[in-house]
Amino acid sequence: MRLTLLVLTAALMAAPARAQQPPASAPPDTSPGQTAPREDTAGDSDHSLPVSLNKIREALQQPPSPFSLRTLDERPTFRVQIQERMKIEELLASLNFKTSPAPGGGLYGFEQQRQMFPAVDNPLRQPYAAFNQPELLTILIENLVGRYLAGKAINAVTGAERAHAEAAARAEVRQAVSEYCGAQPNAGSGILICDTQSNR
Repeated sequence: MRLTLLVLTAALMAAPARAQQPPASAPPDTSPGQTAPREDTAGDSDHSLPVSLNKIREALQQPPSPFSLRTLDERPTFRVQIQERMKIEELLASLNFKTSPAPGGGLYGFEQQRQMFPAVDNPLRQPYAAFNQPELLTILIENLVGRYLAGKAINAVTGAERAHAEAAARAEVRQAVSEYCGAQPNAGSGILICDTQSNR
């Protein structure tokens, strides 16, 4: 078995070695003073080169394409694309915060307590059972006032603050324009902003 493997390996190794040896060339039939006629080796070298010399020669024999000066006057077109990140309000609006807080003891503990001590049998375990009637009425009034009146009051206060801030900004701009016009020769006559400021 070993001998068969060795013979097979030797036969396979000998075949590539034999293929690498150069072929024996026949001696030319020339006399000592004559040189052998040159054969066209371009065809033989085309097979050994990665490119075709004939195609390169044909490409070099063609006249060059004329260079066009018409494209020099064309103005290039540039495009700018601005991608803005999502604003924080849009990001927060996509989040879901509608889940209620977990009850004490966790969800499973709450469910176990609810099944063991149902609210129907235990009136003190019902929602708002800890409050008496006047306290429930106070909670109801506070909720209604907070829902309907607090929003309007906040809007009125913010509207007044905005109007005050706008008036202060206008006064500051008028002051800056008057200082600028006063520093110009002829009190800024001929300057549009100074003329409109003086007409007011």
